[in-house]
Amino acid sequence: MNPNLVRRSRREEILDLAVELFAARGYHGVSMDDIGARAHITGPALYHHFKGGKEAMLAEALTPVSQRLLDGGREHVARHRDDPRAAVRALVAFHVDFALTSPAVIAVQLHELDRLPDEPRREIRRLQRAYVEEWVGVLRRLRPELTAESARVLAHAAFGLMNSTPFLNREIPGERDQVAALLTDAALAALDPRHRG
Repeated sequence: MNPNLVRRSRREEILDLAVELFAARGYHGVSMDDIGARAHITGPALYHHFKGGKEAMLAEALTPVSQRLLDGGREHVARHRDDPRAAVRALVAFHVDFALTSPAVIAVQLHELDRLPDEPRREIRRLQRAYVEEWVGVLRRLRPELTAESARVLAHAAFGLMNSTPFLNREIPGERDQVAALLTDAALAALDPRHRG
């Protein structure tokens, strides 16, 4: 079955709307009533779906995304175990696709993660660190001269490039594929000195 044809649950639809609002107005600029109005449901009825209110929505929006990134990263690294250059290219393509399809999630992650209570925030940070370490391992196989610290710096620099999607002007000329190609080339150039666009 085509995963793109799977119907999303009402809960997932509400979460997507909440993330868009958090990204546009900030966590504190959005009320449960605002989310309810956008989802065509009363604010109090939202508690049927999210008993913990906005906090629960924020945690539920960010935790699975971090887990999906880690799982996807591990999958690409395993698939290209014997070819670190191919693994780096696969990781970059995977992350660029995520960044282009999820700019609101990136914006919320960047600006609102600290709004979460300790436990979900720690879990998200743990998943993110594990994802970074997948990149570090591959970069050190590709470039043995790198220390773990240097590889981590390069990985974060590449994330900065790829995660710029929430800040891109909507008027940027070109199709999605052209923007993806630009981000991919910039990230690969930052990670691999032998890369040629």
